[in-house]
Amino acid sequence: MPLPLLMLDVDGPLAPYVGSPYRRPEGYLTHRLPVRSWQERQRAAGIRTPKPLRVWLHPDHGPALRALPYALVWATTWKDEANQHLAPLLGLPELPYVDWPSMHHGDPDGLHWKTRHLVAWAAGRPFAWVDDEMSPRDTAWIAAHHPAPALTLPVDHRYGLRAADFTVLTDWAEENAS
Repeated sequence: MPLPLLMLDVDGPLAPYVGSPYRRPEGYLTHRLPVRSWQERQRAAGIRTPKPLRVWLHPDHGPALRALPYALVWATTWKDEANQHLAPLLGLPELPYVDWPSMHHGDPDGLHWKTRHLVAWAAGRPFAWVDDEMSPRDTAWIAAHHPAPALTLPVDHRYGLRAADFTVLTDWAEENAS
């Protein structure tokens, strides 16, 4: 039986943000990354020479994620750039990623723009989704439209993943192992 999928958002859960470069959460390290998609958006906004993107990452998250009983998947706007920039810093292997057909679009039922895509990408497999933007409406929709167990784990974007979140993920995977 294949492992459940762990759909990982980056901005918020793995890379917290709070608006001030001086309020980095404890244990996180600052990285400045030349992310192509970020630089393209900055140029489109009129910034001629964009600075590298500042990202906070916790060095313990990579080993903690690898230790979980899941198949890891990037579920982020970073798409494959997460493999290029983040995986090496976290000590993660290259991971599959959701290649969104569209991003940041409105949903007729008020769902997060990722929700329907993640259910389709999971293709009936059990999955956990870690994100800072989901709502109870997404959780209810997934429960009604996905044939396998699914966990939605909201993470506070100011602090990122915490020890309690890893416990929830481990317990859920063990409870839903078949």
